[in-house]
Amino acid sequence: PPSRPLPSPTGGARRGGQAGRSPGCGRLRQAGSAGFLLLPVASVCSMEDLAASAPSSAGLTYMVVASQTLGLAVILATGAWMGVYRGGLAWESSELQFNVHPLCMMVGMVFLQGDALLVYRIFRKESKRSTKILHGLLHAVALVIALVGLIAVFEYHKKKGFPNMYSLHSWCGIAAFSFYWLQWLLGLVFFLCPGASFSFRSRYKPQHVFFGVFLLILSIATALLGILELLLFKISDSYSSRVPEGVLANILGLLLVAFGAVLAYILTREEWRRPPLAEELALSMDFKTLTEGESPAGSH
Repeated sequence: PPSRPLPSPTGGARRGGQAGRSPGCGRLRQAGSAGFLLLPVASVCSMEDLAASAPSSAGLTYMVVASQTLGLAVILATGAWMGVYRGGLAWESSELQFNVHPLCMMVGMVFLQGDALLVYRIFRKESKRSTKILHGLLHAVALVIALVGLIAVFEYHKKKGFPNMYSLHSWCGIAAFSFYWLQWLLGLVFFLCPGASFSFRSRYKPQHVFFGVFLLILSIATALLGILELLLFKISDSYSSRVPEGVLANILGLLLVAFGAVLAYILTREEWRRPPLAEELALSMDFKTLTEGESPAGSH
């Protein structure tokens, strides 16, 4: 009832059903009266309290800026290496087509893949579905760019008569790319397409999150192997003399490690996880009652 005092988390009362209550609670109550949600006022208010008490995101902005700075530095260093020391990029040139490969893999499998993982940390106030769509789109763009990089290196090997798939770098790269496609397809089916139950999503979510982080780590490790492999193929005689090309490649490797470390720090901070919005908490109670499964707020 609107006039009944509601207990507050500190043991006091909210007089008249209005004092001390956030605007979101009133909006949800009005939605219920319109027939969209039939939930008790006290339950809605308690859910609003839960959303309001979500952990602070203090410091997150600085770490996100650091990650983007490092990621862009990785791309610029790769472009400088291919442009200054390897002759530039050209798809039709048998010599320069290979240079498309490292640049595309850095942009797709490292930078964009990492940014896709940050979506749920950066966009904390947007709707869950909008965040999911952006997450999936970034992964899709990353996969397309990485595919271009793979085609470039296979065509280069074919023109030169070089063998394929014999090095550790190539094995790790194909594994990362293949599992990345599979991860994206499973995420599309389970979290964006209708039909999957909330209980099934909740069971799959931990695996989806784990393999997302694992694939980023594998991609960075594969990139480091590729840097070393290219250095040994191209400047093995002068690498030990600390020639500028070798120094630039080493700096690129350190930037990759730093980029991965900052992302790992952001993704493992529990207080920086996206808190469920009050509307999502309200809907979760309704859906859980109907399906006896996990809630949309608890699904990816």
